[in-house]
Amino acid sequence: MSVREIQQFGEPILRQPAAPVEEINADVRRLIDDMFETMRAAQGVGLAANQVGIGLRVFVMDVGDPDYGPRAFVNPVIAERSGGIVVEEGCLSLPGLSAEVERAARVVVEGLDPSGDKVRLEATELAARCIQHEIDHLDGLLFIDRVSPLKRRMLLNEWAKLRKEAARR
Repeated sequence: MSVREIQQFGEPILRQPAAPVEEINADVRRLIDDMFETMRAAQGVGLAANQVGIGLRVFVMDVGDPDYGPRAFVNPVIAERSGGIVVEEGCLSLPGLSAEVERAARVVVEGLDPSGDKVRLEATELAARCIQHEIDHLDGLLFIDRVSPLKRRMLLNEWAKLRKEAARR
């Protein structure tokens, strides 16, 4: 296992829809192991494959609740969603930024596990938000796409300031 570089906002792969995984093999399982290690090293709760530069429909999550994980999903889809909740959200690909984002309060995700077995998980609270956030990544969307145009402009200005400060260090 190894920690991979997390792609930052501006990298084209973050805006490209990820391709379905055709076969779960040793390479995909190694990717999943690396993604867990990378997510934990960055102190995140979820990570999509395109965030580590791999355009495949895979994400991992560990929201600190044994009912929900740690889990890896291959070719995930949200089969059901209900309710609504607005909560502060951030992203490992946009470190230092956060905003209130509206998400479904409950989701059911279906996909495959790392062994290739079908899985179905009903999730609420942080797990539901994490699933939606990571599937957005796999669809080429970021949390800043889920806020108002004014808020998005403010976040992008803040991102530019953060990048300038980082470049000076």
